[in-house]
Amino acid sequence: MSATRRSLTLLPRTVRADRIVRSVCPYCAVGCGQLVYVENEQITNIEGDPDSPISEGCLCPKGSATYQLVTGSHRVQQVLYRRPFSTHWETLPLEQAMDMVAERVKETRDATWQDRDEKGQTLNRTLGIAHLGGATLDNEENYLLKKLYTSLGMVQIENQARI
Repeated sequence: MSATRRSLTLLPRTVRADRIVRSVCPYCAVGCGQLVYVENEQITNIEGDPDSPISEGCLCPKGSATYQLVTGSHRVQQVLYRRPFSTHWETLPLEQAMDMVAERVKETRDATWQDRDEKGQTLNRTLGIAHLGGATLDNEENYLLKKLYTSLGMVQIENQARI
């Protein structure tokens, strides 16, 4: 059986890649290795990294769908905000949204700050803000987040990977 003319012209999506970037799947704490194929600064394919000692080229269904996660047309690429009691979402500039988050963190910290307990012992903490981290963060990211949150006086800091 001979191949059709069209099938003779077909090539894998990975052949034309300008470069291949090693990455880690973002979905869970396993850390499966991925190869990200890039052509003209656009991701053209993502697949398992056979050189990864963790996954040896295998990806679960969620990891296999990473390409759609980063390139899908359904992906929200702007900040959406729904005001209290509103029934619709509005688009905000990223800078405005970041300022709103910073203001709310500061207000909550100031309103719930505890200098000392009833015995006069130093506390320097807030119980009004907590953090539950994602399992895909690496040790370095978790270290920096812990430093940030501790400097804000937060004591309720947990990581999903331990739950």
